[in-house]
Formats: sequence, structure tokens, C-alpha cells
Amino acid sequence: MLRFAAVLAIAGSASAFAPSGVLPRAQSRAVANSAPTMQLYKEGTLQGITVNAIPKSERPIGLDGTWVGDVGFDPLGFSSIIDMRWLREAELKHGRVCMLAATGMIVQDVYTFPGVTKTFGDAKMTTLHDVAVKQGSMQQLLVWLGLLEIFGFVAIVQMLQGSDRQPGDFGFDPLNCAANPDTLARRQLVELKNGRLAMIATGGMLHHYFITGKGPIQLITG
Repeated sequence: MLRFAAVLAIAGSASAFAPSGVLPRAQSRAVANSAPTMQLYKEGTLQGITVNAIPKSERPIGLDGTWVGDVGFDPLGFSSIIDMRWLREAELKHGRVCMLAATGMIVQDVYTFPGVTKTFGDAKMTTLHDVAVKQGSMQQLLVWLGLLEIFGFVAIVQMLQGSDRQPGDFGFDPLNCAANPDTLARRQLVELKNGRLAMIATGGMLHHYFITGKGPIQLITG
């Protein structure tokens, strides 16, 4: 049973890294006539169809100004090859994971949860990962998170087949943040921007740990 669950988990996790040959193709949409007012700075004047992140260049077809956080930046042309819904789903997923990861990397330097030292010693960052693999903890995470990934993949397939589901929406809103449509767009933009920043921050914190062996707070404080 455990082997079967592990196979399912690996299959579900691998879907996030599928080659472009099996990714959904990009679909053209009608060009928006107005820009959404959800930008943090000046409430919309720096976002949407009126903005082009690369001056004197044509806006990518897939970026029509209707997506949250859209400033027309796609120098490699991914939006013209792969369905934007798939791309936005991947961006949100990786951003959410990295926000959790970045928080965890910082917390490791300022607080130790009860029982952690007894189980893993003073290991942190990638060293903690290696210790968890040896003890079997990471294998358990692979199985259970892989199972969740399977359900997520089903939701993505339904979205790409024409359902009204929006990228990244799993109906999880315990604080009822989506109740007010006037503030929802701004919150969506906040999540997207923080996720993008967290992806950069996570990569930076990992690499400086490889070089110095110190966590982010340890590196600052010496």
C-alpha cells in the first residue's frame, strides 16, 4: 500500500515539471479595452493594457491587460506558447510554496519549536532536509503532499477543459477574504507580488547558505 501511494505521489508531483510538449497550448483572448485598477502604486495607473514593461516593443498576445499583475513582461514569449491559465497556476503555486519556505528559513534562526532539537539536532536549511531524509520524515511528506497534488492536478485539468475555476483557486478562504470583490483584486495582487518576491528570496537564502553555512538572520547578525 505504501509503495502504491508513493507511486501516486511521484506521479502527481511530476506533473508540475511536465515538458512543454504536453503543456496546454496558448489560447488567444479578446484584447481588453480597460485596465484593472488593482495596482498597489497609484491604484491601477501602472498596470494593465496601458502599461508595457519593455518600452517600444509590442505587448505579448497572451498578456491582454486582464491578468492580475500584468505589465506586459514576457521577454521569452512563454505566454504565446503555453496557456496563460497554466502559467498563472504554476506561478501562484510556486509563489505560495516559496512564501512558506522563506518564512521557515527565517524562523529557524530565531525560534526552535519543542522537540525539534531532540529529533533533528541543530540542523537547518538544506542540512535539515538531509537529516529528515535519513530519518524517513521527508518520505512521509512526499507521499501525503503528492496525494494532495493529485487532487490539485484534477482541478487544473477541469479548469483547462473550460470550467469557471480561476488559476490558484481551491475554494480555501477561511477568513472570507473574497467576500468583498472591491478588495479581492488588490489582495490577489498582494499575493502575486509577495509570491514573486519570495521566489527570489528563497533562491538567495539557499545559495548564501551553500556558501556560508549560515541562515538568513545569522548572516545579517554575524
